[in-house]
Amino acid sequence: MKPPGVTVMVAGRSPLGPEETARVIETVVRQEHRSGIFSLTFVGRDAMRRLHARSKGVSRTADVLAFVLTGPGGLVVGDIYICVWVARRVARRLRVPLREELTRYVIHGVLHVLGYDHPDDESRMESPMWRRQERYVRACR
Repeated sequence: MKPPGVTVMVAGRSPLGPEETARVIETVVRQEHRSGIFSLTFVGRDAMRRLHARSKGVSRTADVLAFVLTGPGGLVVGDIYICVWVARRVARRLRVPLREELTRYVIHGVLHVLGYDHPDDESRMESPMWRRQERYVRACR
């Protein structure tokens, strides 16, 4: 039986755009030799703060939140939320294009859905997940 492939749904406003967002997700999922259904929503600061508080009990704005569901037959179903407001602030601080930072967040969320994780402290940037993420960011330019 052929794997189901990659299905992507994008909602919300982002300078990255729905087509580019879907392309990034499809690239990562296929490179990881996986398949699944991914819903990605770009949200603002207040919506992300509320979602973060409701889902994790933390009342501050997050950059990326990723939730994993399991569909029929073990199909991976990912629900990802990205805060454009945070991406804009971080991109300015790091002096990188906003599109690059949003691409990084999309990839980060997809990798979490696919089962990758990183430490929550400063060492996260040295983690295998982070290195994989940055490799995909370079590939998706």
